[in-house]
Amino acid sequence: MTAPVAAVLSRRTLSLLRAVRVGRGVLVCGRVPHLLVDGLNVCAQDTLALAGLIAPAIPGQVGMRVLAVLTDAGKLAVSP
Repeated sequence: MTAPVAAVLSRRTLSLLRAVRVGRGVLVCGRVPHLLVDGLNVCAQDTLALAGLIAPAIPGQVGMRVLAVLTDAGKLAVSP
């Protein structure tokens, strides 16, 4: 049997996903989007987008800031 998704994610990653869930995350669009939480750059956040846990709420041009949202996989990761 495999471990639940949340069991393999760090506490930091889960905290970032929770911040995105409540609307505190913004993505700066680009080849690899950059995550800002409360206006602060998050280090190594590209893994969240590349893992398919977060995505931009709307398509944006390079450099545009858009609301970050959880994907279905991201919602599953932070569900109780």
